[in-house]
Amino acid sequence: MLRALLWPAALAFEGLVVLRARLYEQGVLRQRRLAGRVVSVGNLTVGGTGKTPMVLWLAERLLAEGKRVAILTRGYRGTGSLEEHGALLSDEVALLRARLGAKVQFGIGADRYARGRMLERHGVEWFVLDDGFQHVQIARDVDIVLVDATDPFGGGHVLPVGRLREPRSALARADVVVITRTEHAPAIETMVRRYTQAPIFYAQTELRALFVLAANPEQPEVAANDWRELRFFAFCGIGNPKAFFDDVRRWGINLVGTATYRDHYRYSQRDAEELERRAQAAGADALLSTEKDVFNLRQVRFKAKPVYYSRIALGISDEESFWRAVLAAAERNRTRAKS
Repeated sequence: MLRALLWPAALAFEGLVVLRARLYEQGVLRQRRLAGRVVSVGNLTVGGTGKTPMVLWLAERLLAEGKRVAILTRGYRGTGSLEEHGALLSDEVALLRARLGAKVQFGIGADRYARGRMLERHGVEWFVLDDGFQHVQIARDVDIVLVDATDPFGGGHVLPVGRLREPRSALARADVVVITRTEHAPAIETMVRRYTQAPIFYAQTELRALFVLAANPEQPEVAANDWRELRFFAFCGIGNPKAFFDDVRRWGINLVGTATYRDHYRYSQRDAEELERRAQAAGADALLSTEKDVFNLRQVRFKAKPVYYSRIALGISDEESFWRAVLAAAERNRTRAKS
């Protein structure tokens, strides 16, 4: 009944997003182009598909090649603990800053074009546009679209009936497609091929290390070496919690219970106490969360159980071919824009 009631809204939403994309494609609405190269990372669905690990991978690769890099992101939707321009930054931005340090600059705000122009005056040559597939106001040289193998097309319908931000036909705009959280998905690849001839790659999250969450945020956090014999109660407030729990099991971590919270959830002291009670009841030795959640745990203290968090990296199948495909698309699209 609810789905039937939502169908008119879904049809209207789909019509609007298709019309908007077509108006930009035909030049009725004009994109604004930065002088530097722009690599967009995005997806078709709401929720987590691995965009932050991909943004991190791209930034690190560009840095390794001697490029001056900036990340353009809206950045204010979450509840991260860092502040800029009087607003709380998202946990994703806090994580990226913690991992990349001062080597990468950030353009944070709703007007990502204005932020990019400002950063160009400081010598930035390459921009990674975070969650940019629907942000078509900025011209991009490469559109990387991530498809989550655990829920590739959000139920097959656009919002609010399904979880698609755009219909699957929008994949025609992709320059590179990455199917995440799997090494092999021929059925999904066949479906993607109906809409695009872009090269397809696969990626999975790889565990780099488990860290112990310091009791005092000023204390350094150390990598844990004792976790293999422990029983964990895992919790998270991210876009795709099931994928995190599946990854934990795939990494060989002994999981005895789980708890989920909404994306970007900011934990309270009461939440911490409840998590410790649930972990105790499940027979867990410790709690486990994601690196992103750490930035929403800064205001709470765990007293009865140690808290670990996972640091991950994106493992891309045939990463050198993937990188060549990104560079080739950037060169091809920039040449086309100049003609």
